[in-house]
Amino acid sequence: MRITRVLAALSLATAALSAHAGPQFINIVTGGTTGVYYPLGVALSQVFGKEIANVKTSVQATKGSAENANLLQSGRGELGFALADAVADAWKGDAEAGFKAPLDKLRAVAGIYPNYIHLVASADSGIRTLADLKGKRISVGAPKSGTELNARAILRAAGLAYGDFAKVEYLPYGESVELIKNRQLDVTLLSSGLGVAAIRDLSTSVKVVFVPVPADVVARVGSAAYQVGTIPANTYQGQSADVPTVQIRNVLVTHADVPEDTVHAMTKALFGSLDHLSSAHSAARAISLETAADGLPVPLHPGAARFYREAGVGH
Repeated sequence: MRITRVLAALSLATAALSAHAGPQFINIVTGGTTGVYYPLGVALSQVFGKEIANVKTSVQATKGSAENANLLQSGRGELGFALADAVADAWKGDAEAGFKAPLDKLRAVAGIYPNYIHLVASADSGIRTLADLKGKRISVGAPKSGTELNARAILRAAGLAYGDFAKVEYLPYGESVELIKNRQLDVTLLSSGLGVAAIRDLSTSVKVVFVPVPADVVARVGSAAYQVGTIPANTYQGQSADVPTVQIRNVLVTHADVPEDTVHAMTKALFGSLDHLSSAHSAARAISLETAADGLPVPLHPGAARFYREAGVGH
């Protein structure tokens, strides 16, 4: 009888502790609100709120990959979107890319959809090829963002430097598009999933040209993260032909201090809700469980690794 009372008391104490433990906070760091990271982050927060017990979620708009990596390293986010090349630079501590020291707490959750380089010019700018960019006014993305790091690499491979332009602006997608509409810029480079809202907006407002990035330029970047890609015809209004370009994989990243069970639950919820994510943005249709743990730029978080073992995809 005494044992029963003791067990009952322990059960009540455990329940009381659980009640006072409070919820697990999951802050998802994304990108600009007119890109792809943000709507997918909102969709993920909805999924986590529904599928994971005792969590509170929030979504933070940021400047993108580099800022997200720094936020995660300092514990100011639990999940973030980033380009694979930026994560690799962060892990190494590449100072030129904006990382003064290695971000050694970063851990991977999943490789997701690819970004495509959208090099978009107003039709009346006269720009048709990479060589035509010299002397023009360009926006290359927010400073030290994943987009801007992509811009540096691709322009360098094409034999161009920022000094070759009449003007270089460091602006997020939405502001870049507005300046092209107002004839204050000639061209912008965006690194994003297909169907990005900012380019859809631009292509329905003014006549634009999509500048191809040839395969030989992609090869000269000299990074395995940069692969030959294609923006399929009719992805955007007025874009009647396929556009050769660069594609770079996106990665969902967390940090080593997030509990294993939390990351396991996030990974499970992610792959159990791909239809919901695809309805938030079509780029999510390219997310595949079979390849999600392959070729990642930083180690897998133990919680994600456990999920992939359970799902039968290795690791």
